[in-house]
Amino acid sequence: MNPGRAAHRATAVLLAVTVAGLVCGGALYLAGEVTAAGAVWAAVTVVALAPAAWWVVSALRGGRVGVDAIAVLALGGALAVREYLAGALIGVMLATGRALEEHALRRARRDLTALYERAPRSARRYEDGEPRLVPVDVVRPGDLLMVPAGETVPADGVVAAGSALLDESALTGESLPVEYGAGRPVRSGAVNAGAAFDLRATRTAADSAYAGVVRLARETEAASAPVVRLADRFAAWFLPVTLLAAGTAWWLSGDPVRAVAVLVVATPCPLLLAAPAAIASGLSRTARHGVVVKGGGALERLGQARTLVLDKTGTLTSGRPHVSGVVAAPGADPGDVLCWAAAVDRMSSHVLAEAIVRAARERGISPPQPSGVVERPGTGTEGLVEGHRVEVGKATAPSHPEWERVQRARAALDGAMTVWVTADGDPAGVILLRDTVRPDAARTLRRMRDAGIERVVMLTGDRPEVAESVGVVLGVDRVLAGQTPADKVAAVRRETGRAVTVMVGDGVNDAPALAAADVGVAMGARGSAASTQAADVVLTADRLDRLADAMDVARRSRRIAVQSAAAGMAMSLLAMAAAAAGMLPPAAGALLQEAIDIAVIVNALRALRPAHGTRPAVDAATESLLHRFELDHSSLRPPLELIRRTADELGERPGPEDLGRLREVHRFLTGRLLPHERAEEHALYPAMGQVLGGPEVTMTMSRAHAEIERLVRRLGRHLDLAGDAGLRPEQLDDLRSCLYGLHAVLLLHFDQEEEAYFSLALGARSPA
Repeated sequence: MNPGRAAHRATAVLLAVTVAGLVCGGALYLAGEVTAAGAVWAAVTVVALAPAAWWVVSALRGGRVGVDAIAVLALGGALAVREYLAGALIGVMLATGRALEEHALRRARRDLTALYERAPRSARRYEDGEPRLVPVDVVRPGDLLMVPAGETVPADGVVAAGSALLDESALTGESLPVEYGAGRPVRSGAVNAGAAFDLRATRTAADSAYAGVVRLARETEAASAPVVRLADRFAAWFLPVTLLAAGTAWWLSGDPVRAVAVLVVATPCPLLLAAPAAIASGLSRTARHGVVVKGGGALERLGQARTLVLDKTGTLTSGRPHVSGVVAAPGADPGDVLCWAAAVDRMSSHVLAEAIVRAARERGISPPQPSGVVERPGTGTEGLVEGHRVEVGKATAPSHPEWERVQRARAALDGAMTVWVTADGDPAGVILLRDTVRPDAARTLRRMRDAGIERVVMLTGDRPEVAESVGVVLGVDRVLAGQTPADKVAAVRRETGRAVTVMVGDGVNDAPALAAADVGVAMGARGSAASTQAADVVLTADRLDRLADAMDVARRSRRIAVQSAAAGMAMSLLAMAAAAAGMLPPAAGALLQEAIDIAVIVNALRALRPAHGTRPAVDAATESLLHRFELDHSSLRPPLELIRRTADELGERPGPEDLGRLREVHRFLTGRLLPHERAEEHALYPAMGQVLGGPEVTMTMSRAHAEIERLVRRLGRHLDLAGDAGLRPEQLDDLRSCLYGLHAVLLLHFDQEEEAYFSLALGARSPA
């Protein structure tokens, strides 16, 4: 039998026997059978004495002072002075305390236990064209699997065909299903909430994301928390104090009953039960937020942190670069540049290639099928596209040095990466890519400062100009760029020498730094296995704000643990004083101690309940609005680049082409963008005012709406002036100003809304 289950059954039997004996004795007493009632209560006392003595011996074997010794002395004393009712009440108290403790810890660990209880044991692997049920351990990278509706994804992989609708609530705590298209990576542990789909495994089940979460859940125990160890030390000091008080009361009064009464009310159950229950409740609460904490010690250190160190790529930024601009070389067309690059990069697995292919798809470009594609790691990819030899990657020997110098300068100013495209040996253009700051990053850092973080440091191996641009936006205290893994470890150790330090990262090169920190936090949703294993905390959702949620829970759990233990001990000390003075007989003291036990356990379990902490409360209706407008943003962002491209190229092709491009921009602005902004003004902003404390909080956003509408009207007037005759030369400068202004205001406005509003939503973000 499982040892934990056996202990639970023994506790249940002890509780049943002691309660039955107490009730039976009470019935006999009321019937006038006083002697028989005393005999039953004495038997209950003896029954309770045996396991209590065993608990003391077990504690001594483990090198700890058995604080249950007070209960043993109280039971023995009750038998000695013939206070059998008090002895029976103590027996019920001990059994009830044990049952309450087991229930509290079992309930608190329920969310963690659910993680590994639902781990997949089998998979449906295609063999000879047919899916066959096989043990999950035999799945290997490259295997094609079928995931039926309602079943759990058995291993990390990519959607082989069609699309998959996945319920990731067990991993992330987010209730909304997420749709993944063909070629998109998915994680094990998610449940198929749609039709059956095929999955190409990229890892074994043992190396997959969910297996790492399961390992962490098995390692999670409340007993290692410093506050729990402090409670043990405090309770050990309480034993001699209790014996001294009981002995003094007996000596001064000459009545051994007073000593027994002191022992009865002195049993330190409040201290022993409250701290583990509150810490275990906190571990359960963080699991519901999509955060797995490796033990109560890590949870408490997280709540005590004063310094936050963060890796940049994949932590503060999305880790998925996007195309921010396509600049054609003289004589080339930007559309052709992106089309050719996407055609060649379709065959590459590089993260920048994925971004280029995604950008072409978003702009409605269908790349032709290339041939002879060759990928050279560290250099780029080349292939034959529509009769042209296209190379995508690093720049070759410059044939337009001045143009290339200008593009490099622009990339440095924008903090962008460059991918150069050549056709038949001549430069065709350059594609600029940026890794955007996470929408929830700035709000998360503000929340963590509110929660007690005093210093924020950003580490990155990236170029200083790129790192500084991110640091300025987020307001970090120090930026360390160009860092090697060894440099990161040294930086983290310097910070841990000053204060309790949390390090957050997601890559293989972050693992040593995570291990060096007081609390290592891994972005486990897309992070490496090495970083997940080195970390003390894993964010199973790809959202940095869950770290702030976990810190809120950690601080609250520790506060409740200390509060419950201190209040319980204070009440016990007052009861001891009353018992020593002869004001509280043993039976009444036992009842009072039982009430104290129940009170502190119930208080400790408050840590299970949700609390908003530093996160503003968002109701379901408002969260639905946030998701709706967030999805709108994801569809509106790509066309924003059309505005800048139109401004860049205005005047290069005078006549109908310029006019046609401007009309296309105007149709997008009036047909899609302005209706979105007006809907936000009338639906989203009033809801945000209620969440954030009044309509004033949305005034700056409303002012941006007004400016956007003014610039769109200005563009419309220019088109009216142009008529069918085309643009006049004197219009070009003002049109460029209008377009550049629109592009800048829209980008800033979108970023502000995503940071200030959309980051408040708890639900899943749809993958781009």
